[in-house]
Amino acid sequence: MKKIINIIIVFAVLLLVIFAISWAVFVIYPQSKKVYYAEDFGIERILSEKDYDNDGIDDYTDIMLGARQDAENKPKYKSAYYAGGYPPDNEGVCTDVVWRAFKNAGYILKDMVDEDIANNVSEYPRVNGKPDPNIDFRRVPNLKVYFERNAITLTTDINEIENWQAGDIVTFGTEHIGIISDKRNENGIPYLIHNSAQPLREEDALESTNKWRKISGHFRIK
Repeated sequence: MKKIINIIIVFAVLLLVIFAISWAVFVIYPQSKKVYYAEDFGIERILSEKDYDNDGIDDYTDIMLGARQDAENKPKYKSAYYAGGYPPDNEGVCTDVVWRAFKNAGYILKDMVDEDIANNVSEYPRVNGKPDPNIDFRRVPNLKVYFERNAITLTTDINEIENWQAGDIVTFGTEHIGIISDKRNENGIPYLIHNSAQPLREEDALESTNKWRKISGHFRIK
């Protein structure tokens, strides 16, 4: 009996050590890294000429701040179908970061995507000719097509650091999507605001994500 208790204690200690190391690697260390900004690299920060919601903040910054707010809220990663389209505030996937970011700037991305799909069904292979407003705006392939049609298409080369700006949208294949932060790493590569159920939702992950999910699109709203 004593031997079993000792084994349980050792196992519990190992679990605590593994948890502590994981916490340090994925949460404490990323937060302790020095953060840089565009001006640190002589890069001009591009601001939108529009302030759609008239809050005194340009649209690009508003979108980035909206994505950051979602990152700070850390909604539970849950992929589900919702009548009406919208998940609860405490749930979401990568696409929910995007419409919430746009909402912060005054844009209802769902309506924008639904309208474009309704008028151009053949351009959206993912809907298979049958639009569904309850889910279409939360699918990466549809958002990729929407932004290809309605936004400015930019470089996918992350080393062209001056061409990556806060509030830009980036897609990875047809499986993942995120918003570019105003924060940058020591090489000038911007942070990514996204939801893959990771502990830190705004992180230095553009390069690492690109290694396992190649960047397929980089967009900026007109």
